[in-house]
Amino acid sequence: MSVNLEKQHAALSEASPKAFGKPVIHKLLFGATVVSVLAAIYLIFIYAKVEITMGAVQKIFYIHVASAWTGFLAFFVTFVFSVLFLIKRKRIFDTVAFVSAEIGVVFTTIVLTTGPIWAKSSWNTWWAWEPRLTTTLILWFVYMAYIMIHQMDGVWEKKARLAAVFGIIGFADVPIVWFAIRWWNSKFHPIVFGEGPSQKGGGIDGTMLVALLATIVALTFFYAYLLNKGVTLQNMKIKVAKYKEKLRESIEN
Repeated sequence: MSVNLEKQHAALSEASPKAFGKPVIHKLLFGATVVSVLAAIYLIFIYAKVEITMGAVQKIFYIHVASAWTGFLAFFVTFVFSVLFLIKRKRIFDTVAFVSAEIGVVFTTIVLTTGPIWAKSSWNTWWAWEPRLTTTLILWFVYMAYIMIHQMDGVWEKKARLAAVFGIIGFADVPIVWFAIRWWNSKFHPIVFGEGPSQKGGGIDGTMLVALLATIVALTFFYAYLLNKGVTLQNMKIKVAKYKEKLRESIEN
């Protein structure tokens, strides 16, 4: 039995992050994230013009909108990999979907936090039950439920199947959030991209648009970096859990 224990210990020692991810990809994503975030900070606070009515408070707009975009992207990845998991039943698909949902919830939380700060200065109220805010809050609750299902006790396959259903159905709220201000003709949220029934284009200044797009790129790189690291860590946890189970069986036998 001691020989088996030594083998299990050696196997556990090999269960490191390097075994599950390519360091080159980590470094490239990290470098791209740092450079793009620094560029976005410069463009937001130095390059972009200060909004006449709201002043410096308006600059939270860049983080707010870019975080919303990143949350949508994360939930889209969860949707795609949830579908792949139900078709292929491979655990890696479930892992990617779960990690992406966690990141999406974080960015949606940022949206729901920065939104009221901006709203207080722009609308003179911390919260308004208008279409986009309400549907975004629903989206947050749906994916919180997704994460809670994943963390319940039980066989991972059953949890993964149920979570995948939530990941797929929950994504239906994303286009609702996007089109909410157009469908319900909201007078609160400005339309930054495209045209709506009450306004056209949002009237965003050129320097502001550059800063916004740069922030979206920066947070997209940040999302990719977090997803890569998160999947690596989750795979390591799964590997270690399997070896612990084998170690327990070896001790019992």
